[in-house]
Amino acid sequence: MARNRRAREAASEAVVEKVDGGLAELLPDRDRPRAWTLLVDGAPQSHVDLDDPAYLDFEYQRRIGHIADLVAPAGKPIRAVHLGGGAFTLARYIAATRPRSTQQIVERDTALIQLVRRELPLDPQARVRVRGTDAREGLAKIADGWADLVIADVFSGARTPAHLTSTEFLTDVRRVLAPGGYYVANLADGPPLAHLRGQLATAAALFPELALVADPAVLRGKRFGNAVLLGCAAALPVAELTRRSASDPHPARVEHGRGLRDFSGGAAVVTDAGAVASPAPPPSVFR
Repeated sequence: MARNRRAREAASEAVVEKVDGGLAELLPDRDRPRAWTLLVDGAPQSHVDLDDPAYLDFEYQRRIGHIADLVAPAGKPIRAVHLGGGAFTLARYIAATRPRSTQQIVERDTALIQLVRRELPLDPQARVRVRGTDAREGLAKIADGWADLVIADVFSGARTPAHLTSTEFLTDVRRVLAPGGYYVANLADGPPLAHLRGQLATAAALFPELALVADPAVLRGKRFGNAVLLGCAAALPVAELTRRSASDPHPARVEHGRGLRDFSGGAAVVTDAGAVASPAPPPSVFR
């Protein structure tokens, strides 16, 4: 099996396989010899460079990487929880930039886990545990105050499941976080940004400090795209996050404080009883 994988890498052949969530494709990156993009049912999920796991290709993952860099002093090991596995991109990034970190990935698609483990194996020295279960079920098994960082990046059919958008969900996230720990969520929305505003209002009910990182066009409601939400019980490094986000190849804006409160526009807090999945992206997003 390992011989077959090496042969495919050498030939840069795509890998296509049915997983629980649909049709998974691993497409070779023509510019980077051992890098791959994971798609599920045509929706891009992750990009991984096996030779350079600290390289983040997707815009939103680069922004989350900035936050992971700022959660603790450079190089210091942390404890991280990843809700949603994809190709384990961000877990690989943290393992590379913060050696000896302890991480847990919670991914319900067990067939996808097997595909990624086989084709894009983790560094055997990385302290990463992968659990094949639903995000909330996996989160419930993590001890109080265990995590320095919780990253929610869960999509089913390119939509965030409804049960991962509520105050009940965020209450358990808050339980798992250590004092001063960061909650990070990858949110996707488009005009009129009702989902994004609702998620901001919901996070504000649990976290006294919030920041939002996104392309200015997304924040203006001009197009569908990703926004990275950051929540914490303590002060956030807004100035440094702003500097890093502005210097990216695709610069992003950071909203914080009154500007962010105004942006949420008095949206209602989301509970389990009324939660709905995030909106489906328009077909043109993935063309």
